[in-house]
Amino acid sequence: MSGRAVTWSVAVALVAGLAACGSTPAGPGSLETPGASPAVSAGASASAGTATPTAGSATPSRGTATPSTGGAPASTPSTTSPLPGATTTAAPSPRTTPRVSPAPSTTWVRSVVRPAPDACALTAKYRGKDLEVVPTTAKIAVLTFDAGASSTGVTPILSTLATTKVAATFFLTGDFIRDHPSATASIAAAHLVGNHSATHPDLTTLSSTAVVDEIRKGAAAIQAGTGRPPRPWFRFPFGARDARTIGLVNGECYVAVRWTVDSLGWKGTSGGMTVTKVRDRILAAARPGMVVLMHVGANPDDGTTLDAAALPSVIAGLRAKGYSFVTLQQAL
Repeated sequence: MSGRAVTWSVAVALVAGLAACGSTPAGPGSLETPGASPAVSAGASASAGTATPTAGSATPSRGTATPSTGGAPASTPSTTSPLPGATTTAAPSPRTTPRVSPAPSTTWVRSVVRPAPDACALTAKYRGKDLEVVPTTAKIAVLTFDAGASSTGVTPILSTLATTKVAATFFLTGDFIRDHPSATASIAAAHLVGNHSATHPDLTTLSSTAVVDEIRKGAAAIQAGTGRPPRPWFRFPFGARDARTIGLVNGECYVAVRWTVDSLGWKGTSGGMTVTKVRDRILAAARPGMVVLMHVGANPDDGTTLDAAALPSVIAGLRAKGYSFVTLQQAL
């Protein structure tokens, strides 16, 4: 074969080779280089910020959110983007898709039902006290309801709290739980529950052993009736206490909670109270960290439930003064 023939054959071969590989070679830094030799592919994958995925594989590039101990969370998106014109045959890795964390729940009920992480540690901060006001400068109010007798006001109270989106704290006795299991379940389903003793006696008249017995039996009844312990919240029956009984309550890992203002709604109309008087009495006592005492039961003489009737105007009046409502767990 002549020299000219050889030259022409080589030229034809080169043109055919180029046609088989594509007329435009892939640029540098491509994720995949069509037709490249293994040596070229290996060199490309070793380059900083590049990766060489193959069919059926999902190798993350630098910056991809790959979970690792002490590293960035898996939801961090990749900071490396393929160069323009680059192609890939690999399916995208699920790990390379940023995950959006769900928004935190705005329902207070779930946080209400959690017991305090360490009841005794919290109690130590308030040892020797029957707490009358939450130590704060914030305009917050804690609505509390005692339940030791009838349950007449429970339904309207819970309805008002639900429609106004207010969380409260209820102090239940063992006797109330035994006599009103349905009302107890309704209260505990949406609100924080504290211990109000087993039978509602004046604890200052009892021996220390009997006081502890009242506390523990009350707690057992609440645990059985609501499915969770009442610690560390305790309220003395009748508000009757002294240094000895406060010490015994603290020894059982409870914070003794009194009140800033008693609505006196429990006196009923026979005791000279009205819905307006209940409302005005509470609003006049407004102060940061106030603890309001109300009752769920009806007056035994006239059957009135003034606290339940006054509750909507009490909430509206305090809100008009700039107050928001929290439970004891939130406040302390």
